[in-house]
Amino acid sequence: MTAQPKHPGTHQFAPPMRTLAELREALSTWGFPGDRQEFEAELNAIELDNLTRVREITQAYRHRVLLRYSPGAMAALARSTEDVEAELRRKLAEATG
Repeated sequence: MTAQPKHPGTHQFAPPMRTLAELREALSTWGFPGDRQEFEAELNAIELDNLTRVREITQAYRHRVLLRYSPGAMAALARSTEDVEAELRRKLAEATG
């Protein structure tokens, strides 16, 4: 995840997610529907000694909670397929000609 610039006068909500317990709570309260269950299933499917995989899973789900409260991310998720296709066509046309 890349650092986002801070804009004066704006505050983006972010629940505490420093521990697994806090992340579980954030997923239950603030995550997308089904995130908490998917998080638990992914953790249950790996060896806890695989710290790299545990870190990857926790970072991915932390990012999902942060996306949920990013106005730009939610606007991008709400775009229609046709809108995205039109933008891609326009960018390809600009790049090739």
